[in-house]
Amino acid sequence: MTCVWYLPLLPLLLSAGLQIRPLSGGLVKVEEELESSAVISHSLGLMGRLEKLLLQGNSSDVSLRVETVDGDEVKLFQAHSLVLSLQSPALGRILQNRNSSTLVLQESSDCVAVFEKFIRYLYCGELSVNLDQATALHKLAAKYGVANLQQGLAEYMSQNLAGASASGHVVGWYEYAAAAGDAGLRDTYLQFLSWNLSAVLQSARWPAIGAELLMALLRRSDLVLQSELELFQGLEVWLIRNDPDSLTAENALRAVRYAMIPPRELFQLQRNSPVLRRYHESVRDLLYLSFQFHSASPVQLAKFFDVNCSLFVPRNYLAASWGTAWAVNNPARDDRSISFQSQLGPSGHDEGKRVTWNALFSPRWLPLSLRPMYNEPGAMHQSQTAQPTLGAARPRIIITPTTSSAEFAGVNFQKTVVVSTRQQGQLVVRHVYNFHQSTEETGDFLSGVDLQQRTSEYLADGSLHMHVIIKPLYQTLIAVKKTDVL
Repeated sequence: MTCVWYLPLLPLLLSAGLQIRPLSGGLVKVEEELESSAVISHSLGLMGRLEKLLLQGNSSDVSLRVETVDGDEVKLFQAHSLVLSLQSPALGRILQNRNSSTLVLQESSDCVAVFEKFIRYLYCGELSVNLDQATALHKLAAKYGVANLQQGLAEYMSQNLAGASASGHVVGWYEYAAAAGDAGLRDTYLQFLSWNLSAVLQSARWPAIGAELLMALLRRSDLVLQSELELFQGLEVWLIRNDPDSLTAENALRAVRYAMIPPRELFQLQRNSPVLRRYHESVRDLLYLSFQFHSASPVQLAKFFDVNCSLFVPRNYLAASWGTAWAVNNPARDDRSISFQSQLGPSGHDEGKRVTWNALFSPRWLPLSLRPMYNEPGAMHQSQTAQPTLGAARPRIIITPTTSSAEFAGVNFQKTVVVSTRQQGQLVVRHVYNFHQSTEETGDFLSGVDLQQRTSEYLADGSLHMHVIIKPLYQTLIAVKKTDVL
């Protein structure tokens, strides 16, 4: 069964799921047979005509006057109510209630600057955007209910976080999302800032961040940075540059985990830091606790203090004493192993004590009972291992100490694997995984990642870039009344 229809009815026919075949004279033949299907598209030509309609203002029935509140910046557009109403429900409602042929829209100066791009999108369905324009365009899309554009800009910003971080734009994007009440965008940007904090601290935008974002970062345990000292130094720059009120400064300084700073460096800070000299009374108790922490054994400390409070919990530190960087070449092929050392604990009491660890990366997971023994660093060929069971071919990392020791009493070791990828020529943290012995515990380690493809977004130059971090967590052993002295 076939029918012949005029071309203007083509969209309706396609939406009905019917098959078409082009004929001469602008006709199409509609058929039910799948093998006769065809698609006719002149969308590029239509887009060009719509853009010309906007630029020339032909048959315009409304004038848009877009201006700042003070009227310093003004842009005029000859537009068409039908197009605006179809693309923006909010503009459609405004147009229905207008009293004249001119519609005045008041916008912020950044939105006025990009309004031409915004209205072109309404006519053509596309626009070009750069990092400086993203939030202003997103603001317009949200205000006028253009959902597709709003979603597209959110994806653009998420895909360009690396470049935006180097230029400081992510900070502005976070502050915009927080002010707009967009929790999804806000949390995405906050997580990226937390996982790439070293780069943020070095950016020109860092001293200008707001107090709310500063405190949101300081309270997090998943910050990825070189050391707690690096965080304190960044906070010191912010405090000196902004000179906030005393309450803000004290709250920020009390969020620093001084116990994670080696005692030698902590002494130097007390002597040389103008910020600590100014606010010493506000943090004196934390400094005192930190020095006690460094002088006592974990077992003794746990008898008197809550060692699970944030002061004694390390963040994700990249310094050599906390773990090692690990680049796995050809991660889809063979098992790889590495041996490294970390400090027994951050306490000065344990200074010089090291734990040796073995880490095994397997691109094709095997149950622990089937894994081979490994003593030598380097590659372990798949022929040395049992074949993986069906449904279990997923990457895993197992990290174990070489020997058990009585020194471990009162200490649990949390392992963290930081996975970095290359975006716009920079290595940025893509994901952080926490576990105790094996990434089998996380369930989502590199889930859905195709390591066979060298172009995988999780690979940089064909290698999987990771950083393994060992975090000693002290456990309370005896519940007794807390005291201020040991």
